[in-house]
Amino acid sequence: MPVFTEDTLRGFAADLLSAGGATADEAPVVANSLVQANLRGHDSHGVMRIPFYIGRVKENLLQPGSTLEVVSESASALVADGGWGFGQVISRDLITRLVGKAAETGIAGGTLRRASHIGRLGEYAEMAAEENMVAMICANTHGAAQRVAPVGGKRPRLGTNPLCIGMPGGKDGPFVLDFGTSATAEGKVRVKKIAGDQVPDGWILDPDGNPTNDPNQLYGDPPGTILPMGGDQAYKGFGLSFMIEMICGGLSGGQCAHPNPPPAIGNCAFFLVISPGQLAGMDHLAAEVSALEEYVRNVPRIDGIEQVYLPGDPERSVLSQRQANGIPIDDGNWSALCDLASELGVNIPA
Repeated sequence: MPVFTEDTLRGFAADLLSAGGATADEAPVVANSLVQANLRGHDSHGVMRIPFYIGRVKENLLQPGSTLEVVSESASALVADGGWGFGQVISRDLITRLVGKAAETGIAGGTLRRASHIGRLGEYAEMAAEENMVAMICANTHGAAQRVAPVGGKRPRLGTNPLCIGMPGGKDGPFVLDFGTSATAEGKVRVKKIAGDQVPDGWILDPDGNPTNDPNQLYGDPPGTILPMGGDQAYKGFGLSFMIEMICGGLSGGQCAHPNPPPAIGNCAFFLVISPGQLAGMDHLAAEVSALEEYVRNVPRIDGIEQVYLPGDPERSVLSQRQANGIPIDDGNWSALCDLASELGVNIPA
């Protein structure tokens, strides 16, 4: 399994994206977003996505050079259309605009439609937290990429529909809760498939609704499904996903899940940014967050448990390890990137 420094992998990713059609401004932004996901252990949202992105460019489904189009706007709301441009570029523009609005009005909400895959939602919550803002973000798959069946169903109806909440003020950085409403992200199943590995118990069902460890079952015809989050209470995970589907598709002017969906292409999303300074105040929030963190971390622990993990802790732990030791890429996904590099005439790093 090859291991790379952050700079090496970022440069390689940018070269691939540039050769695949991204503009000179887009390639480094998208490359950095993907590598930052790898650094935090979210490999499903990392550089393994590049072949998919460039494939969509070739199919004329992802439109390099597209920028955020403001459909409608008020002091505290913004409806945006991404023109099927690179989702990371469009979403960073939108969250920046909403942070500015929230600074003026206290609360700002925005929707996004026709954005190609927007990547790791935590990235945008972290951007808001850097400005002492609270953020809530959720996304659907623009009616496509249906992977999750309702409890008792054996055909997919919804995407993995992630939800993210970011809160400034933690001792070691913001608290960022970022998770799919399914048992796992589809990208994690794809990573296993490309690597030739089995998936853990409790991730997916085969087309007949039976548990399976074979990631290929998810992509068959008919397809398998990813289980909703929640284990024995998976109806809660599916219910949350169902609400996100309506919020993102219905409020954005995009689409909710529908019969005979097109191939996966991108996201609709909902962003909410809140300024503590115009509510109870940042000083009060910071004091409460600090006191709560100390109280929770100091809980009496079960024997053998060294640390209680709070939102953002796992990502910070992996970030520290990978900045020191490098970013591993499994052999299957590395082979796919090398094949793409050879096709595009991009130098492959040692």
